[in-house]
Parts: sequence; C-alpha cells; structure tokens
Amino acid sequence: MKLEWTRHERRFSEPQQAAHGTIRSRELVEVTLTDDEGASGHGEAAPLEQYDGVSLDAVLSALEAYRSVLAAPQQGRHVMLLDRCRQVADLPQALAAIDLAMWDLVGKRSGKPVCELLTDAPASSVAVNATIAVAGRAAAIGSAAAAVAAGYSCVKLKVGLGDDIERVRGVREAIGPHASLRLDANGAWSVERAAELLDAMGLYALELVEEPVRGLSAMQELRERVAVRIAIDESAALPGALTARVADAVCLKISRCGGIGGLLAAASLVRASGADVYLASTYDGPIGIAAALHAAAALSPLPPCGLATLELFGDAPTPFPVRDGAIAVPTGPGLGA
Repeated sequence: MKLEWTRHERRFSEPQQAAHGTIRSRELVEVTLTDDEGASGHGEAAPLEQYDGVSLDAVLSALEAYRSVLAAPQQGRHVMLLDRCRQVADLPQALAAIDLAMWDLVGKRSGKPVCELLTDAPASSVAVNATIAVAGRAAAIGSAAAAVAAGYSCVKLKVGLGDDIERVRGVREAIGPHASLRLDANGAWSVERAAELLDAMGLYALELVEEPVRGLSAMQELRERVAVRIAIDESAALPGALTARVADAVCLKISRCGGIGGLLAAASLVRASGADVYLASTYDGPIGIAAALHAAAALSPLPPCGLATLELFGDAPTPFPVRDGAIAVPTGPGLGA
C-alpha cells in the first residue's frame, strides 16, 4: 500500500485553556493509504505534546518508518500489518493514523460503516458533553449556559485554573440543577488540595471529576477521601492503569489507544475491572471524531462522551453537528468522514 500524509492546522474560535496551558490552534496529520487497486482509506494522527508528551515530529518520523512496511507485498490481516508497523515504531498516536485508514479502507471495500464491522447492533447516535475550556470565569459561565440552552445535558468544565470554586459555582448556577456537571483538572492538584476543593464543591452535585491528581497511587488515595466519583484520563496511559481499580471511570481516546482496535481492547479491560468507560478527543479533526463515534457506537451504552470538540474550531463548520446533546454516527461506508 502507498502511504501519503498532509499536515494542516486548525484554529479555535477562542483559546482553549487547561491546567497544562493554553491552545490557540491545533496541528494534525491526515494520512491516506492507497491499495494496489486504487482504493483509499483515510486516517488521522492527533498528538498534543503538552497533553500526551508526543511531538508532531515524532509522529512524522514514525510514519516515515511505516512506509516500507506498508509498501511491502501484503499478506495477513489488518491487525498483523499494524503489528509490523508497531515493531518498527511503537508510537500510539502514529499507529492510530494507520489503524483508522485501514478501517476506513475495509469499510469502503465492504460498503459498510465501520461501526457495523465492529458489532451487529451499533448505536445510531452518541450522547456527548459540552467542553468548557475558555479562559475567565464569566466566559466559562456564558459558554456553559449557552450549551445547555442548545440541548446539552452534560457539561465538562476545565478547572485547576486558580479560581476553581467560584468557577464551578457560577457554572452550576448557569446550567441549573438538572444538567450533569463534570470537572477536568488535568492533574493540576495535589491530593491535599484536591480533597479540600472537592469537599467544598460537594454542594454543586458533580457527576465526576476527571484527572484531579496525577499518578495511580495519588488517585487511589484521593478516591478513598472524597465522595465524588473519580475518573482517570492522562493517568490511564500508565502501566497497569486500566485494571488498577483506582477510579470509578476511565476516559479513553483514539489517539492514545493507537486506534479503534486498541481502544476497544482497553475498554474491555476497564469494564472487566468494574469501572465505567467513556470516550473523548484530544481536539481531533473530523477523521478522529468519526472514528471515535464508530467506536462509541460499538461500546454503547456509554456516559456522555467528549466528542463535540469540532464545534470549538472557528475555521469550518463541523460535519458532525450536535442535536439534542448527541451526535449521529456516520452511516456512509468506512469512517464516513
């Protein structure tokens, strides 16, 4: 198969602020695999260095290493070819691009959407949360209120920004008592600080708090001290995290899991440990979001997923609009992106 890729940058309507810094734009790599018959599948690499520590240059280097593997005469299944790529460069964010392109190609060959290749009865839509990551308390409150007015029933608020209690209080008042409110601290707090803040925030009926601290031992200690449900995100990449039983829920991402197959395998481990699973994006582009929608459709039912992030870009309309707090799963062949 022939491998090609292009780099492109997307700009946010407003800068996105989190404990790990502020993001004004997003650079992604779109991958195309073309077989000997001229059929093509598309994938996407979405590293975010300040979040996952993986640079775009590292991804491009891995993709270049895959070129000779993919160009060789092909024998065996999708998973075997992906394993050969892994042997030359074991980088999940780059492997995800190849995995997605392969699924897209297989779906197009079969004339079926990817979700129908994953399960016999996929969900037709995926419930999603609104992501509130704008700087400033007033802007966050306004964005949260607008999201609920637009039909979202779940709001995820970035915290760890210095005025957390007032930020949470204002958003809860703006969205009312019936919408779910989850927080994402991106590992900003110590165990002591997290316990203090979450005790004070108990009034605001939090659904869960994602990545309040960093590390599995710290997560376990905090979970034993607070009443609110704890989820892991960044810490889910640590060895043994998926079965460590240190959290009530685990946030999985296509990019970090190395693609759709890796995400489904991770979800099975998490569920076997007794924790809930939900999906989110690393501000992915349309291909990454499409892939996550197919995976979520196969894993349904799920709590609301963080897949409504295309709306945060100001350079083009989203191909997957949110209606009544959910996104329809693409129905075209392949990923449908």
